[in-house]
Amino acid sequence: MATHTCGQLRAQDIGQDVTLCGWVWRRRDHGGLIFVDLRDNTGLTQLTFDPDNSGGQAFHTAEDIRPEWPIMVSGTVRHRPEDTANPNLPTGEIEVLVHEIVVLNTSKTPPFQIEDNIDTAEDTRLRYRYLDLRRPQMQHNLKVRNDFTFAVREALHNNDFLEVETPMLAKSTPEGARDFIVPSRTQPGNFYALPQSPQLLKQLLMVSGVDRYYQVVKCFRDEDLRADRQPEFTQVDLEMAFVDQDNVMSMVEHVLKRAFAAVGVDMPSPLRRMPYWEAMDTYGSDKPDTRYGMTLVDVSDIFTASQFKVFASAATTPGQVVKCINAKGAGAWPRAQIDKLEKVAKDLGAKGLAWIAFREDGSVNSPIVKFFSDDEMAALRERAQVEPGDLVMFAATERLEADTILGGMRTHMANALDIPREGHDFLWVVDFPMFAYDKKANRYSAEHHPFTLPVEADIPLIDTDPLAVGSYTYDFVMDGFEAGGGGLRIHNADLQMKVLERLGFTPERAQEQFGFLLEALSFGAPPMGGFALGLDRVCMLLVGADSIRDVMAFPKTSSGSDLMQGAPSEVSAAQLKDVSLRID
Repeated sequence: MATHTCGQLRAQDIGQDVTLCGWVWRRRDHGGLIFVDLRDNTGLTQLTFDPDNSGGQAFHTAEDIRPEWPIMVSGTVRHRPEDTANPNLPTGEIEVLVHEIVVLNTSKTPPFQIEDNIDTAEDTRLRYRYLDLRRPQMQHNLKVRNDFTFAVREALHNNDFLEVETPMLAKSTPEGARDFIVPSRTQPGNFYALPQSPQLLKQLLMVSGVDRYYQVVKCFRDEDLRADRQPEFTQVDLEMAFVDQDNVMSMVEHVLKRAFAAVGVDMPSPLRRMPYWEAMDTYGSDKPDTRYGMTLVDVSDIFTASQFKVFASAATTPGQVVKCINAKGAGAWPRAQIDKLEKVAKDLGAKGLAWIAFREDGSVNSPIVKFFSDDEMAALRERAQVEPGDLVMFAATERLEADTILGGMRTHMANALDIPREGHDFLWVVDFPMFAYDKKANRYSAEHHPFTLPVEADIPLIDTDPLAVGSYTYDFVMDGFEAGGGGLRIHNADLQMKVLERLGFTPERAQEQFGFLLEALSFGAPPMGGFALGLDRVCMLLVGADSIRDVMAFPKTSSGSDLMQGAPSEVSAAQLKDVSLRID
């Protein structure tokens, strides 16, 4: 219908007769002239209706059109008058003098303005998502996602990866997040699960001889939602056979560098590699944002003989530490504001929060400073690089717990102090532990997943000291978010069984859940490794959004609801009967 898009015309098109289609964005009636901004997903073009040059019918029609009506216009491109040119708009030098207009449809008054930076409740935006997606920022977000994804596919295709689709109806493996389960009509009482990841199937593809696999795939997790999580999400999944860790990481960097370049972002290569414990001990996170400081400082040796028993005990107990962070500028906060930080620390797992405020006038305010000697205070000032106006916060407990608490406080304080984080920050965090200990369940769990390859030299420790076992793992971290992760996989059936048993599986249960994998590994499985990139999360960071909902066309709310469709919803008794289910 159209000869050009609304964002396409420039000064070199002046004099051309064109046809445009789009939505009326704004209409301005200046008495003798009517101006209309016409919008499509490429941009805006100003239309001019002049009763002397547009023809009476076109002008009279323009008097009646309203925002968000879709129209088609034909006219001539001409210069805007000098005093009306808009240098901030790509089409700002020109306008189209309309000769003919066709109203393609009318529109009710939208529930919110179709423009960026609107002050509208997110629930309203999601209820009318098809209108929200008309906004220029949302169109931009979807385009960035498209361009990034296309570049990923192109780079993988050019490196001989084969795209293979894996099934959406799979076997439930309830070891990670909760599965979404799907009842089987033909096998009453049995259920499929929507896949949390194609992990096991892509390993089987390596056994099958597909040396390089990839897939842009939907995954599902029935878990509580956050700004960077949804019940269904998309990941770029890949796997390679006959590789070591460097082979996989180098390939991922190659692909990502090209994908980021396609959206105007220069990712350095090779990326920094930060060992897991360095990340935890320095930043208190296995996904550190290194664009700002406030790093963790170990001060255990300063307080081994302290009169403050909490510190002295932690400093002299094996496996425990006394650590701190220095939030520069927060020492000037009033006492009431500092006291509120205790709740933040408790939410992170702390029993309380020890702190010292070094006031700008040189005084010191703290409920614990009376226990410290002059030597301890002097050593603390030097170690933590304390200046007037600083707030030092402490954690005295087990090493990992202290790291985690202070890492959370570091992020909280960076937000509270509005510390600038400019540009993008990329790195690998590598060498994760193979196992973690779940105190609530009183058992070991997999730090990544049960199919990760342990470091060969550490395999004997699986039986004697599981927490000391390392693994061939690597997480891609972007701007303080885990944007992707991967590792080498176990390709020996006996070793896989050994790991499952350490995780509490009986031989019978291991066969029931993973017998197909164990059998496949016994048929000459090659060394293999892979990676999965969180596409939604990366696109969120690329466009500077606060939530992955802003880079997904039709996301769910924080409660998992689709307000537009009204899902989830009840189903009929007949539908339940078909799958042999009854609502209790």
